[in-house]
Amino acid sequence: MTKVLVVDDDFMVAKLHCRYVSAVPGFSVAGVAHTGAEALRAAHRLRPELVLLDIFLPDMDGIAVLRELRAAGLAVDALFITAARDVETIRSALRAGALHYLIKPFNQAALQEQLRHVASLQGRLDELAQAEARQEDVDRIFGARPRGSRELPKGITAPTAELVDSVLRAHPEGLSATECAEEAGTLSRVSARRYLEYFAETGRAEVTLRYGGTGRPERRYRRLG
Repeated sequence: MTKVLVVDDDFMVAKLHCRYVSAVPGFSVAGVAHTGAEALRAAHRLRPELVLLDIFLPDMDGIAVLRELRAAGLAVDALFITAARDVETIRSALRAGALHYLIKPFNQAALQEQLRHVASLQGRLDELAQAEARQEDVDRIFGARPRGSRELPKGITAPTAELVDSVLRAHPEGLSATECAEEAGTLSRVSARRYLEYFAETGRAEVTLRYGGTGRPERRYRRLG
C-alpha cells in the first residue's frame, strides 16, 4: 500500500483529492496538510511514499517544500497539483524532482492515471531490486509518461477506455484482445487491441506472450495496480 500525503491550502480541494486517491487500489491517504510547515511536519511523522503537492501555499511554495524534503533525506516522490501554468514554475518543479505536474482543474481520471503510473514505476523498480538493470530496463522507467486524460491520442475515447479498463479489472489473470472484445460486447478485436496497447504504453497494463503450437504468439494483457 502506497501512503499518500495530500497538501493543498483549500480544504474542499484537499478532501476531493483524498477521495480520488482512496478510490485507486494500492493507495491510501496517510494525512492531509494545508500549509508548507504542516506538510513538512506530516512528512517527517508519517513517512509517506508520495506527496500530492500544491504550489500555492500560504506560508511557502510547494517547490520549496519538496526541496526541504529532499534536503532532509526523506524518500518521498512528489506529484504537483496546481493552477500554476508559467514555464519557470514548471521548470523549477522538474528540477526539484517532481514525478509529474497536473494543472488545475483536472478530473478524477487524470489524477488516478498518474497514480497508476506511479504504481507501475514502483513495480518495475521492485522487479529490478535483486538484479542489475539493463539499459532497456532504465529506458522503460525513464521513458513514457502517461498522457493527461484530456490529451487522449486519436482513436481513443474516455468512455471506451473505461469499458476496457472494467474488463481488465474483471480478469486479473489477463486476457487477449479477442477475449476482451467478446467480454465488452460492443468492440471489435482491432479496437480492443488498440485500447489494450494504449494501456500497456501508459503503464496501466502489462503484455505477455503465450506461445501455441504454430503461428505468432498470442499477446495477453493484465491490468497493473
